[in-house]
Amino acid sequence: MTKGLLTTSVGSFPKADWLQQARNKAARGEMSAQELDKLGQKATAYWIKVQDDLGIDILVDGEQYRGDMATYFAENMEGFTISGLVRSYGNRYYKKPIAVGPVGRKNAITIDWWKFAQGLTKKPVKGMLTGPYTIADWSFDEHYSSREAFVMALAQAVHEEALDLEKAGAKYIQIDEPAASVRPEEMKLVAKGLKVVTQGLKAHTITHICYGDFAKVFDDLIKLPVDQLDLETANRNYDILALFKQKKDKFKGEIALGVTDVHSHVIEKKADVIRGIKLGLEALPPERLYIDPDCGLKTRLEDEAIGKLKVMVEAVREVKKELGIE
Repeated sequence: MTKGLLTTSVGSFPKADWLQQARNKAARGEMSAQELDKLGQKATAYWIKVQDDLGIDILVDGEQYRGDMATYFAENMEGFTISGLVRSYGNRYYKKPIAVGPVGRKNAITIDWWKFAQGLTKKPVKGMLTGPYTIADWSFDEHYSSREAFVMALAQAVHEEALDLEKAGAKYIQIDEPAASVRPEEMKLVAKGLKVVTQGLKAHTITHICYGDFAKVFDDLIKLPVDQLDLETANRNYDILALFKQKKDKFKGEIALGVTDVHSHVIEKKADVIRGIKLGLEALPPERLYIDPDCGLKTRLEDEAIGKLKVMVEAVREVKKELGIE
């Protein structure tokens, strides 16, 4: 029997009001880091159980202990200071990192959180890293002489974190690069940074990319040095799959296919998700096709996030049964 169509998530899940309030208290100095960590563990345990109960194959920790994905890493590295609030999109804001000296790891950043999450389930939990290009792109640089120098210094730091995740037992390591497709002229720099991050890793490597014009950077996209491309596709009506079909002889990797739109409050109909999965199967065989939401679900309400995951799993089960996939 053919295997494939493993289900997963991109990374983030919604934070409960009580956790967000606690994070605000901690930021004001009204709660200790240890107290906040305990609440972060409670939230992480909740989302691990949700995924386990739904029957998802490869889990994520839900990033309950993080604020912004780039700032979280900068806060835990040398060479950065953090600015005031900067508007990113809609009415969402983040504190933008500023490189003021040589950047690098002080200590392991995500390892203890990954160990905690993995200890709650028998299923694999992804190691979740923000890629060097995205950290650089979402930061101010007041130290390095060039953008490339900044990215490559970050790449070495993220590589060290990836090695530690692998040593801890992570079988899947995802390097998020949502900024990667914004500047077509810099895709080679994205690839150069990812090559440093993934060098020597035996774990299954993934990069998540969303937004931007995939068609414009497609030839560079399919050459990125990772095992799997995790792409936003449902929001785009799966238009990029036509390129994968056209150039399937050039692409030998895997795709994680986004089948639920994380920008919409509407929970998809199962028939629409099934349609997306079958479109993916026209481009890649099932053993090279993973199924997940378009992006992180942190902007959705809790019931919306769970509803989108539930319909995704139900749709995959139906397609697998129809096709005789294990």
